[in-house]
Amino acid sequence: MPATLAVTNPKRPETGLKTTTRRPICGASLFPPQNSHVTLMTYALPDPVSQADFYADIPVKRLLAWVVDAMAIFAICIVALPFTAFIGLFFFPLLWLVVGFLYRWVTLSNRSATWGMRLVAIEFREHDGSHMSSTTALIHTLIYSVSMGTFLLQALSVALILISPRKQSLGDHLLGTVAINRAAAY
Repeated sequence: MPATLAVTNPKRPETGLKTTTRRPICGASLFPPQNSHVTLMTYALPDPVSQADFYADIPVKRLLAWVVDAMAIFAICIVALPFTAFIGLFFFPLLWLVVGFLYRWVTLSNRSATWGMRLVAIEFREHDGSHMSSTTALIHTLIYSVSMGTFLLQALSVALILISPRKQSLGDHLLGTVAINRAAAY
C-alpha cells in the first residue's frame, strides 16, 4: 500500500460525523481543504512492536546470508577465471568487486533478495512495502559497496542493524528499505 494522504473533515454536514478520505500522495492537492487535519500515513511496512515476527532474528539471518553470498560470489569468480585466460588472478580483488556488485544488483532487482537471503527466508522491501525496484537495488548495492570499503561506515551499518527497531543498515536508513522475514507460502 503506497503512502497516502489522509484528509479528515471535521464534520460531514448531512450527518455530523467525521469522515476520512485517502488519496495517493502523487494525486493529492498541495493545499488541504479548509478546516481539515492532514497527516501522512505510512502503514506499508510492518510495525516493529506489534508485528515483531517480521524482524525476528534479522541480524543473524543477514550475517548468514552474507556468508552464503560471499561463497556464491567466490564460486562465480572461480568459474569466470578461465574466461579471463587466468589473467583475473592478477586482478582477483577487482574481479570479486565487479562480480559481487553485479550479483547483488541482479538478485536484489529480481526478487528483492540475494540467494543467501532467499536461503534464510528474508527479503528487502521498500518504504511503501513493495519489492525493490531495479533502481533502488542499484543504489542499495552502491551504498553497500562503499560501506564495505570504509571501516567506519561498515561499523556504523552493523551497529544500526543491531540497535534499530527495524534492524536497518545504514543503506536501509538512507533509502527507507527494510529486510524482513519472508512470509510463508503455506
